Amino acid sequence: MDSILVRGGGELNGVIPIAGAKNACLTLMPATLLTEEPLTLTNAPRLSDIRTMTQLLGSLGAEVASLQDGQVLAMSSHNIHNHTADYDIVRKMRASILVLGPMLARDGHAIVSLPGGCAIGARPVDMHLQALEAMGAELDLRDGYVHARAPGGRLKGAVIEFGFASVGATENALLAATLAKGTTVIKNAAREPEIVDLAQCLRRMGAQIEGEGSSIITIQGVDRLSGATHPVVTDRIELGTYMLAPAICGGTVECLGGRIELVGAFCEKLDAAGVSVEETERGLKVTRKNGRVKAVDVTTEPFPGFPTDLQAQMMALLCTADGTSVLEEKIFENRFMHAPELTRMGARIEVHGGHATVKGVEKLKGARVMATDLRASVSLILAAMAAEGETVVSRVYHLDRGYERVEEKLGACGAHIERIAS
Repeated sequence: MDSILVRGGGELNGVIPIAGAKNACLTLMPATLLTEEPLTLTNAPRLSDIRTMTQLLGSLGAEVASLQDGQVLAMSSHNIHNHTADYDIVRKMRASILVLGPMLARDGHAIVSLPGGCAIGARPVDMHLQALEAMGAELDLRDGYVHARAPGGRLKGAVIEFGFASVGATENALLAATLAKGTTVIKNAAREPEIVDLAQCLRRMGAQIEGEGSSIITIQGVDRLSGATHPVVTDRIELGTYMLAPAICGGTVECLGGRIELVGAFCEKLDAAGVSVEETERGLKVTRKNGRVKAVDVTTEPFPGFPTDLQAQMMALLCTADGTSVLEEKIFENRFMHAPELTRMGARIEVHGGHATVKGVEKLKGARVMATDLRASVSLILAAMAAEGETVVSRVYHLDRGYERVEEKLGACGAHIERIAS
């Protein structure tokens, strides 16, 4: 397995282009299954998860062409000949479950393996299945697969009320409802920008959707959807990650394509910590104001709150803050696995259940550390850039699932970082 070698010290200065959102693209790609006409996505990120979804769609009979160095995905599902999403592919990535709703909506039947992904806690698909059952689907779980069929070949509109605002379940229900007969109302819907982006794409394809971005989304089912071309929204998690780089190391970095509305709650915490965020014509410019950042408390929440996917990176910043910070993780119960690795670098962190107390130190020190999940891997790289000496981050295959060309982007701003091939 590859490793990342980082030699700490020195400010970062320059520009970093922010890619299209991984989580949006992985949701948009299954939308091709809803139509026989071509669907083209621009501003696509170049990531291993995108390749996995490409493989999954291909196994079902969809054609996916990667163009313009992977930043354009041209898809066609005019010949879906297989309705089984196999375990060998689905186990690699949780977003694979999102092919279930579209296949069921279009052809009335599907068999999908229960998914995998990062080991950051229980993330059951119960609400996905409850939403589809509300629309009339008959489901049978056996041998690790969901066997689903729509009586009469078509789902029916329904009122779906989620117990909490699940992003994935909202996306699956939204995809399925576009071709359901009648009106579907999703209550307590997730409000993330990726869901807004999905609704906008589906509307371009002819879907009738209202209310995306609020807690109630209404979908009037149509008989068929057409093709479309749609740009993937900016990745707010990659944006937040690279905004933290100059906050940790010092210097000024402009994140191209960034928008405040994508990371509002995150920006509020940066400001409280003593980090300046300025809107420019091209994106967001980030500068650490003076000296060490200040300690701040952070609680992860569904959008528009502080994102759980930026918690690990924020912890890296707070490891060298002046004072004591408390981070509360309210989304996933097992998402502090990066804390012991940061401790190996000299951080002072105590974890108790869903809370982590971080007592800032003046300097971290380089060490050999191991990535445990996608966001943990990049948090260790951020910490390493501000640490004394060399840090080697192993098991970075996680990193390639969610960040494209990390060494190139950070290296262009002055970071001493390189990949060590296994």
